[in-house]
Amino acid sequence: MRFTILLSAMALLPVSACIADAPLQAGGSNTAQPTDILTPVRITEILSADDMQGRLAGEEGAAKARIFLVEQLRRRGLTVSEQGFTFLNSQGEVKNGINLLARINGKNSASAMVITAHYDHVGIIDGETYNGASDNATGVAGAFAIADQFLAEMPENDVIIAFLDAEEPGLFGAKTFVKQRAFIGSDIAFNINLDMIAGYEQDALYASGSYHNPQLLPLLTTLAQDAPINVKLGHDRPEQGADDWTLLSDHGPFHNEGIPFIYFGVEDHKYYHQPGDTFDTLPKEFFAGALRTVVMAAQAIDRQLKTAATKPPND
Repeated sequence: MRFTILLSAMALLPVSACIADAPLQAGGSNTAQPTDILTPVRITEILSADDMQGRLAGEEGAAKARIFLVEQLRRRGLTVSEQGFTFLNSQGEVKNGINLLARINGKNSASAMVITAHYDHVGIIDGETYNGASDNATGVAGAFAIADQFLAEMPENDVIIAFLDAEEPGLFGAKTFVKQRAFIGSDIAFNINLDMIAGYEQDALYASGSYHNPQLLPLLTTLAQDAPINVKLGHDRPEQGADDWTLLSDHGPFHNEGIPFIYFGVEDHKYYHQPGDTFDTLPKEFFAGALRTVVMAAQAIDRQLKTAATKPPND
């Protein structure tokens, strides 16, 4: 979701990390059988199934989703680290959240591009399951699609796949990650955040953030021309008020720390935070195009980060 109301009662509690002090480790060779590795679309379907109970942060459904995501990362040959934290839910109860982090080695390990997607949703309300297919099983799928591409073709920079928890109640997973970012052992050069990359009655995927990072305009203009779906820029200007998405999802804490970002997402739709946000009602053709688009964007940004890192100082 794009988080819209920050409640002071939900202030982040002191972090209790479940991770080791050692730097985040890269995975070894991929020894899994091909049939063990599910496609991003299939991952979306499983993550948004009824038995995931709406993936409410701090509850059984989120824990079950976490087990599934760890399994899929490990089957791709990746080592998974868990980053734990505590937060207050909407009832003022202390809950535990867990981010899942995995590193893909790049040619330049001094800098890292972080791909974020939150895996939590809003759970079961009044006996109805809020499956969260668009929000945000689609973003998780996009992160897997990017991971699969960079596992097949080594990136220029290290890539951190970060499945973040407790986005819905207040971006708590992202706040924790950014606060503890020295843990990954590399400078964070860029954040790509994926939140609702396919929705209903949508005709465009937005790439938000170029207002704050105008150096990305040529890259994003080219992406919009080459993408298999309609890509628009916007939703990132202060004068847009509630339509300015700059701080409304997990890229917000990165932006607040001066880390450049691009956020990919669709506008709100009729099933946003409704029980109807299920896999069977997702626009499959648009979703497939969105997956290809975010992979194209990640590859282009990875190449641009290399160019920036190797450019002569006085050029």
